[in-house]
Amino acid sequence: MDITALYQIFLGCTGITTDSRNCPEGSLFIALKGDTFNGNAFAAKALEAGSTYAVVDEAAYAPAGDTRYILVDNCLHTLQQLANYHRRQLGTRIIGITGTNGKTTTKELISAVLSQKYNVLYTLGNLNNPIGVPLTLLRLTTEHELGVVEMGASHPGDIKELVEIAEPDYGIITNVGKAHLEGFGSFEGVIRTKGELYDYLRRQGNSTIFLHQDNPYLREIARGLNPITYGEENSLYINGHVTGNSPYLAFEWRAGKEGEFHQVHTRLIGEYNFPNALAAVTIGHFFGVEAEKIDKALNECEPRNNRSQLKKTADNTLIIDAYNANPTSMLAAIGNFRNMQAEKKMLILGDMRELGKDSAEEHQRIVDYLEEYGFEDVILVGELFAATRHTYTTYPDAPALIAALQKNKPCGKTILIKGSNGIKLNTVVDYL
Repeated sequence: MDITALYQIFLGCTGITTDSRNCPEGSLFIALKGDTFNGNAFAAKALEAGSTYAVVDEAAYAPAGDTRYILVDNCLHTLQQLANYHRRQLGTRIIGITGTNGKTTTKELISAVLSQKYNVLYTLGNLNNPIGVPLTLLRLTTEHELGVVEMGASHPGDIKELVEIAEPDYGIITNVGKAHLEGFGSFEGVIRTKGELYDYLRRQGNSTIFLHQDNPYLREIARGLNPITYGEENSLYINGHVTGNSPYLAFEWRAGKEGEFHQVHTRLIGEYNFPNALAAVTIGHFFGVEAEKIDKALNECEPRNNRSQLKKTADNTLIIDAYNANPTSMLAAIGNFRNMQAEKKMLILGDMRELGKDSAEEHQRIVDYLEEYGFEDVILVGELFAATRHTYTTYPDAPALIAALQKNKPCGKTILIKGSNGIKLNTVVDYL
């Protein structure tokens, strides 16, 4: 079946699902495959549960004569082609966003600001991969005026694949840092891969990007594009400065040299979130959102999913940033914690995953920074940190740390909790 015929079927359905456990009445089920599952085997179950049609790519799962089954060559490719076709049919203006750190937070902030004026579709959670991006695009309706689509990467070519599906009209790269080095091969590989968003926009001609002017790596790869700049220099399209971070980020911003300064008091932890918030200001201003509404959106937006959250327990104040970690974000979090006005500081840090050959060196560098900054009350979790030269307390994993906390819980501390998601430091929170 060609994509135009499948698109007509899609338009007659209530939506797309790839999960046989969640098949709304009238939905279109697409049977995806993974390392440990084959969605084709669940096509019949999806139809029983409420889906009207099931797209499969193995003939054995498509009974002859049953028109509810649609046989294609590759279900994932079909999902992506359908999403791209849908995106082209609607023509909604789309902002593509990628970056090493902060892209999900920035996406949430941008969407909150733009929603003050527009009906905005944006990526839910971090559905930013070759499945999540198409599913996001297929949620677009004629009611949406703008789309904010997050795109993630862990290997060269990942962003190129995603931009060719989403075809963004505008782009923003939050930053480039040392993450997924195992997949990218080097920091230069990270820069090239994130830059694939700019490469796509450059080919379109006269494309607009939103550029963090303070970042030399981003400036270097932004040539040949129309940059709308933001940062600390007062000559930029949007410029501003941090005014506080104890514990929440506060900053001021203005448009150009002559603009009036606006004060924003966010619910975000960390000075490292300042460029993310300023990006949201820039994009909001570019799309004509009133300054007061920009401020309101940023004042009210709260982080979710263990991203820079502040939580006060009966015994301690916790800064939870346990969703992911890489050398760039880890150093930023530690530096911010050092500058924060708080007594009895404590750090619980977990291993940084997927750093490949640079892993030992990068973990040692973090430990050296801790010692240089004078931190004494530190707990390190994971085999990678345990292998470094240090004098801090270590535990092999989160369960071992939890067992220790059950015997001796810290009290009256301000505690930074940060590590890769795989270390599961989020499970420690209930014991602090």
